[in-house]
Amino acid sequence: MSNTKKDDPFKDYVPEVVEYDPEVDGSDEHKIRDEHLDDKAKLLEKFNNLKPDVKNQKTQRKRKF
Repeated sequence: MSNTKKDDPFKDYVPEVVEYDPEVDGSDEHKIRDEHLDDKAKLLEKFNNLKPDVKNQKTQRKRKF
């Protein structure tokens, strides 16, 4: 089968111009990830700065042999 110009299926093809739409194309995904990472950093900082509750803290005492 030879490919001639009259058999070309794309002879009438005109490419359309596609415009970028941030709402449709999802350009905010990186911002959502950054927000989650910021929230995680804030929670970790808050957790690391907590003082232990003395009443509920269990201590182990060394046995004397």
